[in-house]
Parts: sequence; structure tokens; C-alpha cells
Amino acid sequence: MRFTGKTVLVTGAASGIGYEICRQFALEGATVGLSSRNPKTTAEAADKINAELGRKAVLPYPCDVGDCGGIVALVHRFAAEQGGLDIYMANAGITSFAPFLEEIQESFDGLMAVNMKGTYFSTQAAAKEMIARKTKGRIILMSSVTGFQSHRNLSAYAMTKAATRMLAKNLADELGCYGITVNVVAPGATTSERTVTDPQYCDGWSAVSPACRVGDCEDVAHSVLFLADPKSRHITGEVIMIDGGWTITSPLPEHLQRELGSQGVRE
Repeated sequence: MRFTGKTVLVTGAASGIGYEICRQFALEGATVGLSSRNPKTTAEAADKINAELGRKAVLPYPCDVGDCGGIVALVHRFAAEQGGLDIYMANAGITSFAPFLEEIQESFDGLMAVNMKGTYFSTQAAAKEMIARKTKGRIILMSSVTGFQSHRNLSAYAMTKAATRMLAKNLADELGCYGITVNVVAPGATTSERTVTDPQYCDGWSAVSPACRVGDCEDVAHSVLFLADPKSRHITGEVIMIDGGWTITSPLPEHLQRELGSQGVRE
């Protein structure tokens, strides 16, 4: 119960990695704000974790991170209602699959609103709360292996995930004097409600991973808790790759090589 008495806010948390991060923090004693866009699924996710724990540790805070003013207000409201903000996990993000030559402005703008603007200013609000309350807080941002290695049809998304790494470095520099650390987790292929619908996902990615397995949401959540732990106070501006070593060589599964290879045929 190393996070007893700590307050944690996680965005994009109604399912998948965000949900598991909330769950793990709650299992270890924290009071957790579970934020996601849809009020119904946000409340259901919080209730599910509370039912497992047999106590009310997780509170629903619905908000669309793409609404910058809304997510900033939510961060301040959470801190006011829970008596502070110790740990902020900026997990929310959306993906845009499109070849570079076919990307459209509407999709690009939506991606930037969530992955960049929402992340940037909600993190700013979290830092202000930590500074005002003299909390030696933890800020953790969500990146991806696509922020390190190119992946066809993900140019816009990859750009945001690479930018997240640089944001953490700058914030680690600017916020370190307040006792705040800022770090990044960068998952690779990870099983979740979304990826499990692909019958080739697990076998394909396991076959190209040095660890010979595909990651799961708990792998990512445990890395987040490591960075949030008071014992990790001297780690800041860093990235933890959670990819089973995939970025060592970065091969694609055979089914994706076939699928994407046809798009690279030159006329």
C-alpha cells in the first residue's frame, strides 16, 4: 500500500492501459480520479474497480481532453475536491491511421487537440497545483515506440509521441526545483480491448519481440507506478520503453509486412 494517502489523476482511463493504471494505484492505497470522455463508461469503470476492492477508492471525472479549457478546469477541480494532486498521468491520446499523402486537416487538428494541446495544458495545470500546495509531485506522460521508430501510416500520431518525449525533458528541467519529476512511458505492442479483436495481433507481435511475448496493460501500469514511487525521486526527464526489446531491431509482424508492403510499390 505504498500510495496510501496519495491522490492520483489519470486521463483516458475508462479502458485499456489507463484503466489498469487506475486499478493498480487503487490496489496500492491511492485515491484515484478516473477521467475519460464518456460519462457513462467513466462511471462504470470506476465502479468496477471499486467493486473489486470492496471500497470506494476510484472516483469518476468525465472530460474530453480535446476540450482544453475543460480538462484544465477538471485538474483544478480534482485537486480542490481531493485536497491536492500528488500524481498526474497524462494517458489520454487518439490515433490517426493515414498515409502522409492522404492525411486531412480535420483529423490532424483533432489529433493535435488531444495529444498535444490537451496534454500540454492539463500538465501545466497539474504542475501549478503541485507547486501551489508544495507537493513534490510526479508527472508521467504517455508516449509510444512510434515516437522512436517510424511506422507507415502513423506520421501524425508518431509526431505527437516524439514531441511528448521532448516535453518531458523540458519540464524536468523547469520543474525540478519544485521537487516535481516528469517522466515518460513508451509502450510497444500491448494487448487491450482494442487490439484483442485482431486474431493475428498476439502471435504476430510475439514472433518479432526479443522477449517472445506481447505486452499487456499491467506491464505498462507497473512501470508507471515505479516512476510515481517516492523511491524514484531522482529519476526525471527519462523514458521507459515497455516493448519487450522490440525497438532494438524493430521488425514488423509478417501480416503487417504484407499489408503495408503493397502500399510501397513504386510506379
